[in-house]
Amino acid sequence: MGYGVLLVEGTTMKCPSLGIVKLDGDDYGLKLKQIFERVTVLIDEYKPDQFAIEAPFYGKNVQSMLKLGRAQGVAMAAALIKEIPIAEYSPRKIKQSITGSGAASKEQVASMIKTLVSLDALPKHLDATDGLAAAICHHFQSSNKINTGKTGGWDSFIRNNPNRVK
Repeated sequence: MGYGVLLVEGTTMKCPSLGIVKLDGDDYGLKLKQIFERVTVLIDEYKPDQFAIEAPFYGKNVQSMLKLGRAQGVAMAAALIKEIPIAEYSPRKIKQSITGSGAASKEQVASMIKTLVSLDALPKHLDATDGLAAAICHHFQSSNKINTGKTGGWDSFIRNNPNRVK
C-alpha cells in the first residue's frame, strides 16, 4: 500500500513523505492491524487536514478485491478515528487529474508527480506515487472553483456566475 503526504503552501505543492507500508507475515488479520498502526503513525506525525484514497475498483479476482477493500477500510478507519475527512477517487479519476488521461500508466503518473512536487528521483515502488497521486487529485478537485460553495458543483457555479449561464 502506497502513501504520500502532500503539503500545499500557496500554489506550491511539496511532498514531505512518500513510501509504502510494508507488511510482515502471512496472517491477513495481522496485516490489517499493521496497516491501521502505520497509517495512525503517519497521521500523528504529519497531522493532515484531509485524507484521500483510491476508491475500490472492479476486477476479475473477487478475493483480491475483498482483501483490497478491507485494507482500504482499515486505512480509512485510522483517519476517521482522528476525525479527518475522507475523499475517495476512482483510479481513472486520479490518473486523469494528474496526467490528463484516465488510461495513463503508473509510470506516466509517477513522472508527472515527480514534476508537480519537484521530487529529486522517483521512488523504488510506484505504489508510493499512486498514494501521492490520490492526494494531489484531491487537492486539484478541492481547488477547482466550480466545486466551491455550500452545495458545491454546478449549483454553486450557476449561483456565483448567473451571467455565464443561458
